[in-house]
Amino acid sequence: MEPARAAGTPITLTLADEQATRQFAVDLATALDPGDVVMLSGDLGAGKTTLARAVIRHLADDDALDVPSPTFTLVQSYDLPRFTLMHADFYRLQSPDELAELGLDDFPAGAVVLVEWPDRAPDLTAADRLDLDIRLDPEHGPDARVVHLVGHGSFAVRIGRMLHLRRFLEKAGVAEARRERLTGDASSRSYERVLLQDRTILLMNAPRRPDGPPIRYGRSYSAIAHLAEDVKAFVAVADALRTLGFSAPEIYAADLAEGFVLLEDLGDGLVVSGTPPAPIEDRYRAAVDVLVALHGHMLLPSELPVTPQLTYRIPDYDLDAFLIEIELLLDWYLPRLAAVPSTPARSAFLSFWRDALKPVLAQPPTWVLRDFHSPNLIWLPERRGLERVGLIDFQDAVMGPAAYDLASLLQDARVTVPEELEIELLGRYAKARRANEPAFDVGQFAQVYATVAAQRATKILGIFARLAQRDGKPQYIRHMPRVMTYLQRALAHPSLAALKAWYAAYVPPPPAPPG
Repeated sequence: MEPARAAGTPITLTLADEQATRQFAVDLATALDPGDVVMLSGDLGAGKTTLARAVIRHLADDDALDVPSPTFTLVQSYDLPRFTLMHADFYRLQSPDELAELGLDDFPAGAVVLVEWPDRAPDLTAADRLDLDIRLDPEHGPDARVVHLVGHGSFAVRIGRMLHLRRFLEKAGVAEARRERLTGDASSRSYERVLLQDRTILLMNAPRRPDGPPIRYGRSYSAIAHLAEDVKAFVAVADALRTLGFSAPEIYAADLAEGFVLLEDLGDGLVVSGTPPAPIEDRYRAAVDVLVALHGHMLLPSELPVTPQLTYRIPDYDLDAFLIEIELLLDWYLPRLAAVPSTPARSAFLSFWRDALKPVLAQPPTWVLRDFHSPNLIWLPERRGLERVGLIDFQDAVMGPAAYDLASLLQDARVTVPEELEIELLGRYAKARRANEPAFDVGQFAQVYATVAAQRATKILGIFARLAQRDGKPQYIRHMPRVMTYLQRALAHPSLAALKAWYAAYVPPPPAPPG
């Protein structure tokens, strides 16, 4: 295990009864991430195993799961939906030397480890660790307990957020509801489904995004690319979309400072089907119609209300943002393939892109939701017309060219959209826009569409390489060949001839995915 990091501020909680202890176990379970270690200390009978059992059962979504004490087996393993969990009890250890026989270094990568009686193994440490001491508290009742917490590494922040979340849920009146954590995406946000008596709602847990180190003009990547740093953007855009009649989630409660939002659960309806997933064509047509309707609104505002006292300004998708995104290809994708271009070649690449983006930047700006693709489109068959397409994940919205979201949909990085379907839906969009706006220039739109499609594919190749190398998420590599195919489609437009030649000279194809 890694060396310990600096400890956070100690926290003391009083748990009045068994219900409060079970609720604390739920809070702890939902705060756990792969690789975490929890050290459970306390006297015999204080409730260490009871707490660990409640955590494991919640993570397994099985209140009847047999969770025996590992006192005699020393280590018990559980293959849970989100990670493997190892429950260890060191009470019977006679010497720290016996730890070597347990094979702690052989635990599965990313396993969460719950350790009872960690004082029997004083040299056992971990970078992301929670020290938890639980004691009986007879002064406050026969089932009362007092818990002392000290977080290390990322746990130092997460424990504080866990307590803020508890207060947020109590204020919203849903503190006692059952919660189920949902599978995450590539972001730092997490989601839980909150089960109420008559319905479900979603809990978004979106900690403020660290701004990162300055990389240019004294600004970070996220600032240059206009990535939302907190939930104000999501709340503002959700309300604005609903005002226009689109199916964005209703916001029930929000803690803007901490990044907690309770919102409408639009369900799990997909616009794709099968394995591997393929577009459901009628649903893709409905999604195109949503964009036609959205882009038919002239002069959409960039200033949106968040609260009666607070507004949010949607940033412009400017040249610096477009360029910093495409540079991800140079900084992550090409180095991964040992194909770093020379300084003159890099300069030519950026010069070609500046020229190509001029018509894009000249377009009348509209709301660009930015990730308008299959993972973020929810099919709502019980609704009518445009409202059948639910919209999520639009917190990074910008003011930019209408073609961008269409390219995001029709060149979906995770789903293969056949070229003939892309052409059909591109024509569907152009025909509808032309019918509503006689001055709509189809040829110019096609050029802008090809340019932003190439820009987006370039960016995604860099993002997927970064996710694999920096963030330890190699699963995105399998999508690279598809994205490269999209890129070649887009570069076929005559206006992008110079860029097409540059890519042909300097950008090798991604290796075939394993298997």
